[in-house]
Amino acid sequence: MAYVVTEACIACRYGECVAVCPQDAFHGGPNFVVINPATCANCSLCEMVCPVKAIVAATDLAPDQKAYRELNAELAAVWPVVRELQPLPDADANAFETTKRHRLIVP
Repeated sequence: MAYVVTEACIACRYGECVAVCPQDAFHGGPNFVVINPATCANCSLCEMVCPVKAIVAATDLAPDQKAYRELNAELAAVWPVVRELQPLPDADANAFETTKRHRLIVP
């Protein structure tokens, strides 16, 4: 079982999760981070520190968030590993917005 970054992270990308990951499992894009399921240690540290509760165990995904399991794996294959991130400038304004999938930037 791996952890999955879900829609709540889009346009926020605070970065606390990246800082606590012992496996360098996070990969970052312009306004979102994902977890590589192949390198995730299933330690749950990232889930505990996420201020917007965007990280969920793959087995606990809500039905409307299940597509993020595949999306994390797909984007982890093309985005670089990140070990440190700063929140996006407008993270606080976007933190609790719902239905943000349309705002995901995938270069």
